Amino acid sequence: MPRLALGLEFCGSQYRGWQTQQEGIRTVQETVEIALSKIANHPVTLHAAGRTDAGVHACNMIAHFDTDAERSIRGWIRGTNTVLPHDIAVRWLQPMTDDFHARFKAHARRYRYVIYNHDYRPALLNGQVTHHYAPLDLSRMQSAAQKLIGTHNFTSFRAVACQSNQPVRHVSHVTLTRHGQLIVLDIQANGFLHHMVRNIVGALLEIGEGLKPIEWIDHLLAVQDRKEAGVTAPPDGLYFINAYYPDEFSLPELPLGPVWLNIA
Repeated sequence: MPRLALGLEFCGSQYRGWQTQQEGIRTVQETVEIALSKIANHPVTLHAAGRTDAGVHACNMIAHFDTDAERSIRGWIRGTNTVLPHDIAVRWLQPMTDDFHARFKAHARRYRYVIYNHDYRPALLNGQVTHHYAPLDLSRMQSAAQKLIGTHNFTSFRAVACQSNQPVRHVSHVTLTRHGQLIVLDIQANGFLHHMVRNIVGALLEIGEGLKPIEWIDHLLAVQDRKEAGVTAPPDGLYFINAYYPDEFSLPELPLGPVWLNIA
């Protein structure tokens, strides 16, 4: 059966994450599969580059499915978007070779976490950013974040319920930038553990407030104990940005999503 890849944008506030769960629990995967199945006139199973938590958003979640239905690319995209709810949209779709796999062929994944650092909570960005009222020292957070670059055991930053077989990941970059009241963390790795980004942000917030020293990151990486680390940051500000594949697959390069998320 022909294989199609697609890029999905979604607001995760009303969903219990990406992965299909038991009946009655609303997830992104199940919602998109139902929509695609209507256009294909047969059941569709999606395979995605990652599995986001409840409340987490995506700008370009890459997935693939197999189908024998013959539709134009425009027909697939417009038809599926017509059926989908307003908070999920297909951004692109293209045919792929049979050796493409959205999960297993991805060699890196990238997330952004957006913090609204102000005394008072925002209204227009409600659910899209994480509000943190205490002043944050960006330079302290930046210094601490650099310690995460490289290959490390991230046990202290994984959820207790994480199902990954091993906790070692390679982080290729971590940056933190301030844009007015917004602080944006951008992180890329060969893979992420359950709650890994949110737990990293939780630790960096404590360091930014001055509650913990910069060297606390060194301790957490060494001790390999989730109980030693801080709280898990909320899901609201977390975005799956992209997954990266070998050049041979020629997937489209797109803007990150909302204009305010595209800040460098």
